[in-house]
Amino acid sequence: MHIRNARLKDMDRINDIHNQAINEKFKVAYLTPWTNDIMVEWFKGHDSKEYPVYVAEIDGIVTGFVYINPYRPGRAALKQTAEISYFVDKNYRGRGIGKQLIEFMESQCSNLGIKTLFAIIIDTNEASIKVIEKCGYKKWGHLPKIAIFDTIEAGHLYYGKRIMA
Repeated sequence: MHIRNARLKDMDRINDIHNQAINEKFKVAYLTPWTNDIMVEWFKGHDSKEYPVYVAEIDGIVTGFVYINPYRPGRAALKQTAEISYFVDKNYRGRGIGKQLIEFMESQCSNLGIKTLFAIIIDTNEASIKVIEKCGYKKWGHLPKIAIFDTIEAGHLYYGKRIMA
């Protein structure tokens, strides 16, 4: 497996993976799939010097991606904290790709000036919880029953990790 910076030409594949999570429900809080145009706009909003997007490739196929978002943009005291998100193609899950993507992003944090990462996970997404815990993240909080999927309510778990002292 190879991890590299995402490129504009990866957006169709990234969108496919992202939409898998949306369609599976209880993986991400979006309810309707994104169009490729929306994904391209999303990507353009991620400056590779501050909030990069990385992809995992196996045999030239993008199998997953990871990115960070600013936490509470515009609030300078929080500049060194970011939210991490990761997605793996359903056909490649269970191979450690998510863990490797998270660890790779963590390895980039010193160059990005990020000291603390946190992940927000739907509380019924057991697979993602296991991955983030394997990476050493600790449960920092729980917002119960704030997401509604049709008629089923779910919560958000906040997992965090201090990357640099």
